[in-house]
Amino acid sequence: MDYPALYRKRLIPQECVLLKDDEILRFDDEVILTRWNALKPRKDLHHGYSCYFRKEGYKVSKFYTAEGRLLYWYCDIVDYDDSEEGKLIVTDLLADVIIYPDGFVKVVDIDEMVTCLNDSLISLDQLKSSLTQLDRLLKIIYADKFDTLTIHIEDAERAAENS
Repeated sequence: MDYPALYRKRLIPQECVLLKDDEILRFDDEVILTRWNALKPRKDLHHGYSCYFRKEGYKVSKFYTAEGRLLYWYCDIVDYDDSEEGKLIVTDLLADVIIYPDGFVKVVDIDEMVTCLNDSLISLDQLKSSLTQLDRLLKIIYADKFDTLTIHIEDAERAAENS
């Protein structure tokens, strides 16, 4: 099946990168599920999975070390642009949530939202949308329902183990 090319767009630093090596496991109107190796491998981060929730405006990723140890879950607040034929651009709207294996939850990069607004890299509507999406995501996490967002990745991992 032909999927549109998947791009990751960042505002800080400003870049738009084709995720040419990401393996798309599922692509529909609800969810995009990918398996990937780190674009810029680090000592800790090596590979993982990402689940893009297209209608909700967030991406949930599971980050692993080279040895296969879970680093953490990383949740990005994102916006989707499919206006260009054959492309899906996923813009990182800056606010992120990290969930560590021990359950500790950390919200990061809120300050970057203000920087981007001041530098006209993000519109006021995008900022409002990002904060609303962040609030919805945090409510899911704090209600102990994060597993409803991780199920697609967990299923893909089980399928990979059984194949």
